[in-house]
Amino acid sequence: MERGRNLSFLRSLFRKFYEENGALLETPSSMERREFGFLTLDRRIMVRHLSFEKKDELLEFIVDRVPSDCYRSAAYYMDPGAPEMSGKGWLGADLVFDIDADHIPSPCKEEHDRWRCLDCGEEGKGTAPDLCPRCGSKRIEERLWFCSRCLEAAKLETVKLLDFLTSDFGLTYDELKVYFSGHRGYHVHVESEALRSLGQDARREIADYITGLGIDPSMHGLLHLRGEDELSKLLECSSWAGRLMRGGYEFILEGSVEDFVRIGLSKYQASALVENRDVVLESWWKGGFLKSVKGLGRRGWAKVFLEAARREAALIDTVVTTDVHRLIRLEGSLHGKTGFRKTRVSGSLESFDPLKEAIAFNRGEVRIYVEKAPEFRVGDSIYGPYSDEDVELPTAAAVLLVCKGLAYVV
Repeated sequence: MERGRNLSFLRSLFRKFYEENGALLETPSSMERREFGFLTLDRRIMVRHLSFEKKDELLEFIVDRVPSDCYRSAAYYMDPGAPEMSGKGWLGADLVFDIDADHIPSPCKEEHDRWRCLDCGEEGKGTAPDLCPRCGSKRIEERLWFCSRCLEAAKLETVKLLDFLTSDFGLTYDELKVYFSGHRGYHVHVESEALRSLGQDARREIADYITGLGIDPSMHGLLHLRGEDELSKLLECSSWAGRLMRGGYEFILEGSVEDFVRIGLSKYQASALVENRDVVLESWWKGGFLKSVKGLGRRGWAKVFLEAARREAALIDTVVTTDVHRLIRLEGSLHGKTGFRKTRVSGSLESFDPLKEAIAFNRGEVRIYVEKAPEFRVGDSIYGPYSDEDVELPTAAAVLLVCKGLAYVV
């Protein structure tokens, strides 16, 4: 009964949103060449292999069917509505990047993520175990949350990604479109004729470069430096050399003995690095750091630079970038797990507040019963935590809890 009320509530709200805010829905370029797909609201089944010639047709379909989520292809096809991928006639694809807070390690997850064993009811916080610690069951249900700290972490990764795309790949900001996904992260769309025909292997190379996969500091000349002039030449030739140097400097500036041991240095080497920190930093940009710590040879410095690479790389979902048939969330549409919109970042990314600017439902209040929810923010207001209680919340906050499966409409 409760699930039925929730579905009826969301269907009514989502339909009204699309009826009144159709202008907010962005259609992709060459939309007649795109495949569209939709998740049903009731059973969350994907319906795809659909095509539309005009935005009015697309909007009419959405208002009629009221899906929980709307998607469109990054690819262009001769016949996007063909029922089999082999019959569509692939013409190329935009380059798409997805950054999701779920893939970014952050301490706050231990506070707000929860899990529950579906067999014995055992519950816990943080990352779900492979097996229930009480009964050994594998049937573990996860309830992942997101907070301002998660979203800030995702934003930082997006800033790093944009630096790669503009500084290393020479793309202009006119070729880049940045969106808040409506949930836990950001999407970056690259529409460039020069990149459209790239196959999976080429896209994999791009993804590997951005994530620093297999990076070798010695190949960038940093383990054989002989002074400031040589370092200057390396920095001119290799963008990654600059990132390794910047990341290494920050790591040494902030790192503790425990941090250095964690990356594989011995306790002796880690202690020596901390004791000589000022000497190392003073000689860093002069290219003389290799001889600044006794007992820390090239292998030790390589470990420092590998940690720097981890910090400087952008944590993108490589599967999304390499998949030339990928369906991505339709711009401006609602996210079925939050009720927020996929929203274009039109100004400064650093000042963009997704929990304010992506709100879709700004009017009214809704009374709901909340089973359990952590403290959260929507707009300028903080709500919760809640546990087994009836509350009346602004519609956007109530929709978020209902979409997350944490509350029922009363």
